[in-house]
Amino acid sequence: MDTKKTVIVTGFQPFGEHKVNASWSAVQELEKLGLGEDINLLVKEIPVEYKAVSKLLPSLWKQYQPELVVHVGVSGMATSVTLEQCGHNYGYTRLDNCHFCPNSQCCINEGPDCIMSVIDMDSVCEKVNSSSQGVAFSVSKDAGRYLCDYTYYTSLYLGNRRCAFVHVPPLGKRHSAEDLGRALQAVVLEMLQSMEDQMDQDQDHCQDEH
Repeated sequence: MDTKKTVIVTGFQPFGEHKVNASWSAVQELEKLGLGEDINLLVKEIPVEYKAVSKLLPSLWKQYQPELVVHVGVSGMATSVTLEQCGHNYGYTRLDNCHFCPNSQCCINEGPDCIMSVIDMDSVCEKVNSSSQGVAFSVSKDAGRYLCDYTYYTSLYLGNRRCAFVHVPPLGKRHSAEDLGRALQAVVLEMLQSMEDQMDQDQDHCQDEH
């Protein structure tokens, strides 16, 4: 019986000015590095299409029952690797690669306005910034109301908040794909540790109450 935890990390296909999407390049580098022998790492490239995201994400969560899903996207404005704390349900008016956007302009009908990740991104950011990765990390609470935010919110909703989103800068702006792959490895491992620590705290609290 396989007792390894499964972690899914996704990047996006090219869109707009991003003829090579740095998110997928970084995820491919992460795949080469892996997350250690105790983790089954699965990587997926996601189309920049609302309908494709809405169809793909439920199947990923159901089929693989992952411990954690980390979505990675590119931001032309980013100068650091940015950890997104939350996803938003409303405000999707930008057309995707198929020139489509949802009529409802939202991810999940009647879902909450905002969903926070179970992971404390400020804590994760502080730890990876102090670990000499050679890459700067920051935290954001606005993933941009496009496919990144749409994907993040949908996955947070489906996965009971066991999800994270990371924005990376375009390739060559400051870092290579290899740099970003190493940064992703560090941050995903720290996220997993954060989740484990939280579980331990919850168990201790439960025992204290009994």
